[in-house]
Amino acid sequence: MFSDEPRSLPDWIERGYDILSTEITEGDHDEGIPRNRAREELVSHEDFPDDPADADYAVDQLLNSGWLYEVEGNLRVTIPEE
Repeated sequence: MFSDEPRSLPDWIERGYDILSTEITEGDHDEGIPRNRAREELVSHEDFPDDPADADYAVDQLLNSGWLYEVEGNLRVTIPEE
């Protein structure tokens, strides 16, 4: 059966979104942040696994799910929290 409801992501990937969206929207990053910077932010955060492969996977899932989007190599938040 087809559903147009948004699919949820695993908790640890949603935590990754929280970390990145805070960095992108509250930092001085009007143009977003590069993918390698996103990986560094996630791996160094205490609430996220410290394996770079996990960070890359989380970013890919966030992009594929539309939570983030990429412009000229920089990641941006689709709907910033206000």
